[in-house]
Amino acid sequence: VQLVESGGGLVQPGGSLRLSCAASGFTFSSYIMSWYRQAPGKERELVAHIGSYGGSSNYADSMKGRFTISRDNSKNTVYLQMNSLKPEDTAVYYCAVLGLGTWGQGTQVTVSS
Repeated sequence: VQLVESGGGLVQPGGSLRLSCAASGFTFSSYIMSWYRQAPGKERELVAHIGSYGGSSNYADSMKGRFTISRDNSKNTVYLQMNSLKPEDTAVYYCAVLGLGTWGQGTQVTVSS
């Protein structure tokens, strides 16, 4: 089982980024997928979950309206579209399949002018 995130980087406040997480080694369409993040000196926190067929999703309150989680089961990939980014969104973002206890290596997102 492997999860590989990509798409992180440096962006100015108000900007956008799209993270991707490529999954392999399991039946992707059978599992809820999640994004979490961890800022320096803080605990890891939930960003969003998405149901196995993408029909349902939920978000942490601070991300609602700015972030969108989606998935493409034909590509075994889950995405996180992040808009209106703020400096407090700076963190390492992790993809996870909690049902298998597996996390990706993370991708750094830095929001700074």
